[in-house]
Amino acid sequence: MKLKILVLGDVVGKPGRNIIKNKVCKYIEDEKINFCVVNAENAAGGSGITRQIAEDLFAAGVSVITMGDHIWKRKEVFGLLTDERRIIRPANYSPDALGFGSVVINTVFGQSIGIINLLGRVFMKPIDCPFRLVKRIVQKMSAETNIIIVDMHAEATSEKIAMGWFLDGQVSVVFGTHTHVQTADETILPNGTAYMTDLGMTGAYNSILGRKTENVLRAIVTQMPASFEVADDDVRACGASIMVDSETGRAESIQRVVIK
Repeated sequence: MKLKILVLGDVVGKPGRNIIKNKVCKYIEDEKINFCVVNAENAAGGSGITRQIAEDLFAAGVSVITMGDHIWKRKEVFGLLTDERRIIRPANYSPDALGFGSVVINTVFGQSIGIINLLGRVFMKPIDCPFRLVKRIVQKMSAETNIIIVDMHAEATSEKIAMGWFLDGQVSVVFGTHTHVQTADETILPNGTAYMTDLGMTGAYNSILGRKTENVLRAIVTQMPASFEVADDDVRACGASIMVDSETGRAESIQRVVIK
């Protein structure tokens, strides 16, 4: 069986949420997508997530929500991470942190799919090593499923690429999030892992990383504090579509996706 998996980059505020609801939902149906993973760490006003937002994303066809360094921005997330297994936070936070860094989902078509969320360390706040940890998670998860998807939420391009090569042949997909700019390096690595350095963002592209341009420029030029309001012009959902062989877990194709 061939599985078609859609992965989408950072949802930024209400414009990003609306395009998931109004257009991605139809894209999932039209393209016969079997499974959809969305990074939503910026979904609530540009930072964090709430229960209602999560429910709306799931209702629109999202299968699993991954997060990142903004996971703790909203107090609602504490309860959400406790009782909603379809939302995962970076696995390399402290083992004492709330929530889970990975999950295996039993799908309606009878195939289990594993998802792992990681946070990079280069130019980021101190955190446990994602490489050593993911190796242990993959070894354990492989006993349950041969289809594993990894969201490497990281700043440095080199660190994301390193993770792709580190996991080549051990997982089906490695994609990067966090930098909000879609890269043109989608590829199938030599041992069958689909890879892309950054999916881009699901938000307004007439902006600076989803925020109103004038506000960000004012902060950069004056070095004074400014409110980075979410922009709402030229909204797109960006990511990748991957075809995976369910028997082998190997990716057969990867294609950039831009939904307007």
